[in-house]
Amino acid sequence: MHVRGSILVVDDEPTIGEVVSAYLQRAGYETRVALDGDAALAAVAERTPDLIVLDLMLPGTEGLEVMRRVRERADRSSAIILLTAKGGESDRVTGLRLGADDYVVKPFSPAELVARVDAVLRRFETLRADEPALTFGPLEIDPTARRVHNGGEEVALTTRELDLLLFLARHPGRAFTREELMDQVWRYAFYSDTSTVTVHIRRLRAKLERDPEQPRWIETVWGVGYRFAG
Repeated sequence: MHVRGSILVVDDEPTIGEVVSAYLQRAGYETRVALDGDAALAAVAERTPDLIVLDLMLPGTEGLEVMRRVRERADRSSAIILLTAKGGESDRVTGLRLGADDYVVKPFSPAELVARVDAVLRRFETLRADEPALTFGPLEIDPTARRVHNGGEEVALTTRELDLLLFLARHPGRAFTREELMDQVWRYAFYSDTSTVTVHIRRLRAKLERDPEQPRWIETVWGVGYRFAG
């Protein structure tokens, strides 16, 4: 059988890890299971998976800290689907702000989780498809290599920061609302808290702009949202 991708399942309940892993294997994925946060980080360091199914409630290094460290990796990051408790809305909000690609609320259907994995990885493959580099003066964005250089210096961006920058740069001069950016970059049209967009724009400016208070690349359009100046 053709292997569709590699998945790391992180859950401190062995039964859940085994069941999720079995469903994913039947769907054609290669899987590994980690029972705590430290084991998850070790597994990612050994071999970066295409996607991590990550329980937030973990012994030792908790799920949000695992995700933060994964998102800080400068080489190649993984898609992340969070497993959250029904009442853990604040954790879901924090997870989305840190760059989670989707979340599933416990208890969940393993078949639904496989469908979410399929959808997230399809989106990642679209983002990683071959595309010429986008060049704007000293700023070069390479969608295929997923690298950004500004004035010849490489800029380290998280997966979500790069996705946001790419989307804006593909539409120079066009203003987008925060809701539109949530829909197009995060794929959460229903998600009402758009402050995560503001946070990511602030981070991008801090990394790209000579003066973040007077941005050259990502402008604020008052009463609307943001646009890439180009």
